[in-house]
Amino acid sequence: MNPISNAQLIKAFTSLGQYLTSDDIKLNALAASAHLHNPWFTQEFVKKALKALGLMLNEQELISWFEKEQIRPSYTSPKSVGLILAGNIPLVGLHDILCVLAVGHKALIKLSSQDAGLTMHIANKLIELEPLLGCRIEIAERLQNYDAVIATGSNNTSRYFEYYFGSVPHIIRKNRNSIAVLTGKETQEELFMLGADIFDYFGLGCRNVSKLYVPENYSFTPFFEGIEKYNKIAEHYKYFNNYEYNKAIYLVNTEEHLDNGFLLVKESSSLSSPLGVLYYQFYNSLETLSGDIKAIKDGIQCVSSHVKLPVATAQVGLGECQTPRLTDYADGLNTIQFLQGL
Repeated sequence: MNPISNAQLIKAFTSLGQYLTSDDIKLNALAASAHLHNPWFTQEFVKKALKALGLMLNEQELISWFEKEQIRPSYTSPKSVGLILAGNIPLVGLHDILCVLAVGHKALIKLSSQDAGLTMHIANKLIELEPLLGCRIEIAERLQNYDAVIATGSNNTSRYFEYYFGSVPHIIRKNRNSIAVLTGKETQEELFMLGADIFDYFGLGCRNVSKLYVPENYSFTPFFEGIEKYNKIAEHYKYFNNYEYNKAIYLVNTEEHLDNGFLLVKESSSLSSPLGVLYYQFYNSLETLSGDIKAIKDGIQCVSSHVKLPVATAQVGLGECQTPRLTDYADGLNTIQFLQGL
């Protein structure tokens, strides 16, 4: 494989970022039709994903990323890295692809059946922008001849992945959820921003907030007022069916819950809530809560809050869960370090 310099990679990734935020006819058509292949991929959310990724791939941040991670492409002994991508939200596997290419390896990509052609299109665009990447990107129906694997799936599929890929260096990602910590002092604007953390991509991503931690005697009235503008989510039939199903279960079982017509809010010690449901749990003090969060950090992707907590988990401001940066690695595992260590 011909070598590609960091400068060439940064230029290609920057150009891709500009393309993702452009008004390209083909890209717009793909965003508009994605729901025909995957009903969860609405035009609004596909465009939101494209914009978030496009803003992440800006020249200055890319330069900083390459420098901070001391990325040095390996051309003397490049590896074939199998990537098993998830399909829960649009282009969720793009970061892994970029990491593999950045360190000089080959990306052997197994697409999700739910991908709707998005990743294939972006991969082809990247090759168009930098033809030397053509021999470093391969879409495969079945992974073969790989030196390492990065696989993303559920807790159930992770056992399958461990069985088949346990003999090679690997990263196996399981279910994770994100949480939000409220103090009761949030403004209406902050609560509205929190709504994006909850409802973006219908709550299907690991960076979506599935649970709130609130102080004792917390009033949910301001919270419901803050998220009211997201009520159109109930117009999506698959989301609303899930909401209605869980509502029926709670009513039949006489389980206490709050309901605003498009979101069920229920007290629970569990971390992962069903679709259309948001769990909550009371806390006595932020100090005690920080200890509780540390104890379950392996199940948390990130913490959304306007307060800083002493926890070893990625923290973002309210409304920032779905706008990750290049250094926000899934599960807190540095993908670049893993790949450069092969």
